[in-house]
Amino acid sequence: MDKKVVTFGEIMMRLSPPGFLRFSQARSFDVIYGGGEANVAASLAGFGIPVDYVTRLPKNDLGDACMRFLREQGIGVDKIVWGGERLGIYFLEMGAVARASKVVYDRAHASIATVERGMVDWEKVFADAHWFHWTGITPAISAGAADVCLEGAQKAKEMGLTVSFDLNFRKNLWKWGKKASEVMPDLVKTCDVAIGNEEDAAAVFGIHAPDTDVTSGKVEAAQYRYVCEELIKRFPNLKTVAITLRGSISASHNTWSGVLYEGGAMYEAPTFDITHIVDRVGGGDSFMGGLIYGMLTYGDDRQSALNFAVAASCLKHTIFGDFNLVTVDEVTKLMGGDVSGRVSR
Repeated sequence: MDKKVVTFGEIMMRLSPPGFLRFSQARSFDVIYGGGEANVAASLAGFGIPVDYVTRLPKNDLGDACMRFLREQGIGVDKIVWGGERLGIYFLEMGAVARASKVVYDRAHASIATVERGMVDWEKVFADAHWFHWTGITPAISAGAADVCLEGAQKAKEMGLTVSFDLNFRKNLWKWGKKASEVMPDLVKTCDVAIGNEEDAAAVFGIHAPDTDVTSGKVEAAQYRYVCEELIKRFPNLKTVAITLRGSISASHNTWSGVLYEGGAMYEAPTFDITHIVDRVGGGDSFMGGLIYGMLTYGDDRQSALNFAVAASCLKHTIFGDFNLVTVDEVTKLMGGDVSGRVSR
């Protein structure tokens, strides 16, 4: 398959205490790298889709280590822009059972935060591309990052690419002077495909799914048709809206599914009961990666595309790190109903 995908955003160094240790117990940290759009790129590369990742990294040993980490996954790194002060860091304490995970960010003055219009040659980036993906994290970082994201999305639209976004609302990031509700509409107007969850739609656009409570552990898919219809009503350029459905029973036990709305039809995926979560970070990103793969692979069969996305992201919960390191065969096996986890010989 030669339909190249381009993703754009921030990647950070992730530092986690080993296992399920608390920050106060840690005497060492596991080091990996991750970020919403990089996580999507990693999924696609693993599925055999050609993908380029665009970001801005500092020209030092940590920036180089991050670039090498991406390249190891088969992600194209030649469109990365170099410069700025530093690589952002986030510290993750893994939750278990009734104890929630905790994240501490150290990303002030990161290279991506000082990116400016004109630094990325979008026409060159998109020359052989078919699809562009961004998330709501990027415009939240700084005014410059928001400008460059809009610059890229508008150029992608102009050049005829399919444009997708993940709402990914992070209220603690929007500190540079504007609210998400002020910035996101212009960006969303460039898009064809949207994903998010019930909380993101409510926080950014004030669109609430009726009678929902994610903390109850039960999420009814049919209740989200209203959210999808309202998003398309506000942004008629959107053709496809998908919503991930996570029921949080505990930090270690979630239910997981998704819905997709397109052309007046609502598709619902099977629900997976994930009883022993290894790492839920990147769950939504792995859904997006799976959905892009599914939409590129299954033609107009949106049910199969959705089922692939949900199965892929279900498997992500069993893998340490931000990236979803699964194969197409493993995902399709789970789609077919094999949840045994038996040894493959």
